[in-house]
Amino acid sequence: MSDYRIQGETGEWEVVIGLEVHAQVTSHSKLFSGASTTFGAEPNAQVSLIDAAMPGMLPVPNAECIRQAVRTGMAIEAQINKFSRFDRKNYFYADLPQGYQISQLYHPIVGEGSLVIEADEKAGIPQPKTIGIERIHVEQDAGKLMHDQHPTMSYVDLNRCGVALMEIVSMPHMTSPAEAGAYVRKLRSILRYVGSCDGNMEEGSMRADVNVSVRKVGAAELGTRTETKNVNSVRFVMAVIEQEARRQVDLIEEGGTVVQETRLYDPDKNETRSMRSKEDAHDYRYFPDPDLLPLELDDAFLEECRASLPELPDAKRARYTGELGLTDYNAAQLTAEVETFARFETLLAATASQLDKSGADVATQVANWTLSVAPGVLKSLGDEAQMEFNTAAANAAILKLVDAGTVSGGQAKEIYEIVLRTGREPDEIAETEGLKQQSDTGAIEAEIDKVLEANPDKVAEYRGGKDKLFGFFVGQTMKAMQGKANPQVINELLKAKLG
Repeated sequence: MSDYRIQGETGEWEVVIGLEVHAQVTSHSKLFSGASTTFGAEPNAQVSLIDAAMPGMLPVPNAECIRQAVRTGMAIEAQINKFSRFDRKNYFYADLPQGYQISQLYHPIVGEGSLVIEADEKAGIPQPKTIGIERIHVEQDAGKLMHDQHPTMSYVDLNRCGVALMEIVSMPHMTSPAEAGAYVRKLRSILRYVGSCDGNMEEGSMRADVNVSVRKVGAAELGTRTETKNVNSVRFVMAVIEQEARRQVDLIEEGGTVVQETRLYDPDKNETRSMRSKEDAHDYRYFPDPDLLPLELDDAFLEECRASLPELPDAKRARYTGELGLTDYNAAQLTAEVETFARFETLLAATASQLDKSGADVATQVANWTLSVAPGVLKSLGDEAQMEFNTAAANAAILKLVDAGTVSGGQAKEIYEIVLRTGREPDEIAETEGLKQQSDTGAIEAEIDKVLEANPDKVAEYRGGKDKLFGFFVGQTMKAMQGKANPQVINELLKAKLG
């Protein structure tokens, strides 16, 4: 457990955190209608008669949305319920024309599961921790109110109305902002691996309701919780927990009482503020939706869902460290995002057949290029980089030149820059731009002799046991050859001459 504590006037307090993550399901159409889910359309351009709640319109479940929810449940090793049912959640939504939300309360499609967050000493997570997941249920999203389009009226955009959401409800197992941040990052990674949600928090396709309560360290009873709605970044989730926990501690110690309520987070002021009192389930008057039959999943459907799952982050990381021999750090960095591991594996496949090295050495070289060298060059070029030239074949050709000793690491970066600007071939660039290492032993030996003759005192010191001076001789030789000599050849010749 994390030792995150809040210091109050009356002693130390601990925070208890649960998260309800709303993830927009990846599908071309909405949960109960055929309207498009494409982001960025003109307001109210993607609204069907069902979304607008016209009389006589009946919802029809989107099979792809159900499939994606089941696949997500399987990815967190949760119980998949063969029988599930939709319920009506009744309260007034200004941006949901039917006046209720179709959700799942009593019989959700996915039951209990879990997610393991990794240890992170820097973030204050001393060891891996399992966070329980209570359920995943499927529900429809509401529309969007816009209050800044008119001086006296609010406008309504119903494009998002009826879009399928998975609500992933954690158990209150998190006890620090760092743990909550790690949980959201890990969950987002799994959703993106599975392909059930794009995880784009800025566009609102993944957002979190943050439940926070505080209690004295060691107390058995949970405190009264508040829920901060629609937090749309990992950084803001962590900030909400810090600010809301501090507010609750100060309130209790001043003699006040924490009220169960829904709050909003203002990132500009870095504070939460009250939105409305928090209702309990019975206040919503849930009842089975009479327009929708229960969902009954058969074994063939479940087998198809399981067979469609990709290799997930934990399994991929274990393979990278085991089979490929990568470090724990590199494996974690490569598997954190879908795009990163895809680039790595594509380049590894293109490179492995070209390099005369063991599998582990090739994987390490490709990992370093993917994580460090290539991103650094891309960042330095900015808008100058023509990404259509950034192919696996071009990257593999550069790595082959490095492996052969034809170019140095610095020259490889220069070649990569030219490739990204012009689309020229790496071999041709190395030849015509003078970006090749000098491996002519005769020429290098001649320069080494000059360096040793010019520094007899340092030669004597080295031979007397001052081994650190070896780097000096390497540096002087490289300087004499304008950085174009092969360091490996320099090292070998120097060792022979210095004895």
